[in-house]
Amino acid sequence: MIRMKAWAAVLAALVVASSSALAAQTDAAALAETPITLALVTAGLDHPWALQVLPDGRMLVSERPGRLRLVTPDGKISAPIAGVPDVMAFGQGGLLDVLLAPDFAASGLIYFSYAEPRGMMSNATAVARARLTLTADGGALGPVQVIFRQEPAIVSRAHFGSRLVWGRDGSLFITLGERYSQRDSAQDLGTDLGKVVRIMADGSVPPDNPFVGQAGKRPEIWSYGHRNSQGAALHPETGALWMTEHGAKGGDELNVVRAGGNYGWPFVTYGTDYDGTPIGQGTSASGIEEPLYYWKPSIATSGLAFYDGALFPAWRGNVLVGGLAGQTLQRLVLTDGVVSGVEVVLNRARARGVIGDDSMRIRDVRVAPDGSVLVLTDEANGRLLRITPK
Repeated sequence: MIRMKAWAAVLAALVVASSSALAAQTDAAALAETPITLALVTAGLDHPWALQVLPDGRMLVSERPGRLRLVTPDGKISAPIAGVPDVMAFGQGGLLDVLLAPDFAASGLIYFSYAEPRGMMSNATAVARARLTLTADGGALGPVQVIFRQEPAIVSRAHFGSRLVWGRDGSLFITLGERYSQRDSAQDLGTDLGKVVRIMADGSVPPDNPFVGQAGKRPEIWSYGHRNSQGAALHPETGALWMTEHGAKGGDELNVVRAGGNYGWPFVTYGTDYDGTPIGQGTSASGIEEPLYYWKPSIATSGLAFYDGALFPAWRGNVLVGGLAGQTLQRLVLTDGVVSGVEVVLNRARARGVIGDDSMRIRDVRVAPDGSVLVLTDEANGRLLRITPK
């Protein structure tokens, strides 16, 4: 639990600081549905978590139980790729995000996050890199190098984060949950719990991180006061990190992540606890970064992508957000820094002709090189879906 002195410092900072964001919003005009074609690329994936499109057109997909697979454009699934380290596949833990190195075509390096077992039931999010050698029917990872370990490790099955995003300068952003039982620690700059951290590709800390050289504060921290972010992407024009994070009962957030910013959890939130009781001190406070948009009721936000393709010209610059409990894919239109419209691109009703009456917990969303939208659903019979114009 967070130390009382740390809480006192947080409260004092809130009194003297001023908020740097506009007031949050939770409503916007409902937009007409875009005519789309939804196609099933493949099914039978075991709780898929993330995907990346490789230069040869195949897709690299992580499965939460601890497997990496290749999926061909026509839906053939490879055998598991060899060399993935042991993961703690329990609760929300397992193999999580996967990211190609910027020079993947030459280096073959991939980066991935996972719930790392650390003995005596303790675990935490870790990030590793390895060289991926591809074959016609699969592949293998070379030596695995762990470049980041969240501290401290605790006994928990929840709130690992985590998304990986390259910054324009070659730094790597990692979103980290506060592990659920340790939510007060999201305000403690002496831990990685409930933080976004920023490191370099080799695991070193950039010297311009906001807390470098400050006693009692971890130098890798970029921002804090986060609950559990499972969607993140770089804004295509500004280069800023945007992310979605889970609220409790309501209060999912879309945030623009600023260096040194405090995003409030659990002191400030637009949600309530699962039993309906209040959390923290209200919905806003001086010194707390306001979300750009929040969902109430919650859709359990997960994957996030900016649309930059050619197939849907009207979508360019819009934000695509997936929902787990909401079983939805939403498109958010931005006008002058606010969300001016929301379209439900996909829900169970629109997908029924492809998935039947099965559930559709959307875990990840990516824009393919051809401009189509790729969607992963998180179930034991997980699906990879493709959206194109009708």
